[in-house]
Amino acid sequence: MCGLGFLSGVTQLHNVVYVAYHDSSTIDMFTADTLSPLGEGIDVEGMRDPRDIVACRHDRQLYVADRNYCIWRVSADDHSYVKWLTTETTTDIFDVDTLSLTSQRLLVTPWRPAILRQYSTTDGQLLRHVVLPSYMHGAYHAVETTRQTFVVSHSGTSLSERQEAVSELLTCSA
Repeated sequence: MCGLGFLSGVTQLHNVVYVAYHDSSTIDMFTADTLSPLGEGIDVEGMRDPRDIVACRHDRQLYVADRNYCIWRVSADDHSYVKWLTTETTTDIFDVDTLSLTSQRLLVTPWRPAILRQYSTTDGQLLRHVVLPSYMHGAYHAVETTRQTFVVSHSGTSLSERQEAVSELLTCSA
């Protein structure tokens, strides 16, 4: 697999691997078994600086975090796309850095503020807004577990603001 640019995210949906690059509006596609290129890729006009990409097998959509304060929803089938979620439609502005997906729930992890946002992929509604403990100064990435807790990679611990750690949040604020 050879792409152009600095890799920002990789995801797989069935037998296709999708790759997003920083400062690129194109999502490249490769076969999962041989990593051979598949066509020209998907050009998402308006996408400026992808940070992460995830695929949902339930709705066959790709979700791409764009540093331009939005998330793009791209069809894996017909390659149509829409600016699915923007901070203009929410009550506050936050960077969209990383994404994870669990059973039609999209988890958005911004670096700052130290919060997690969980959205429904069916209607785009905010399901949960999780405020991280005050000692967590920034979150790198988070995933939801099967027990509906969150595992968070972060900077700042209760012992030192300079430490980095991975923590499981057992209780969540809504």
